[in-house]
Amino acid sequence: MTNHARGTFEVKTTPQAQDYATENPPLGRLLLDKQFHGDIEGVSQGQMLSAGTPIGGSAVYVAIERVDGTLHDRRGTFSLHHTGIMTRGDGQLAINVIPDSGTGELVGLTGRMSIDITDGKHSYDFEYSLDQTE
Repeated sequence: MTNHARGTFEVKTTPQAQDYATENPPLGRLLLDKQFHGDIEGVSQGQMLSAGTPIGGSAVYVAIERVDGTLHDRRGTFSLHHTGIMTRGDGQLAINVIPDSGTGELVGLTGRMSIDITDGKHSYDFEYSLDQTE
């Protein structure tokens, strides 16, 4: 059975020093700290890598974050994998639960998340299934 979780989150990004010299286009590495509200109540921490290009509006990022909290009142943790690609301003974003990453009452969690940013405020829609028959 597919379920939906919706809510908002705040995110703090902390740029990290690079271990190597980069040319243009820039490469970036950031730490992520999030606070989720709504159907997910909790926090997450993660890391993001990004790369720009010489063409404006084209870039890519990948990120991994671990969410710790409750999902519709079920306590546990799970990890998300992000892949964001922007081609000359046209963006595609995929955020998926990392297989078998659920713990506690979230063992067996699968799903994908979408993010909306309107007027600087972040919201999420998380479509998920929870198969705890293992």
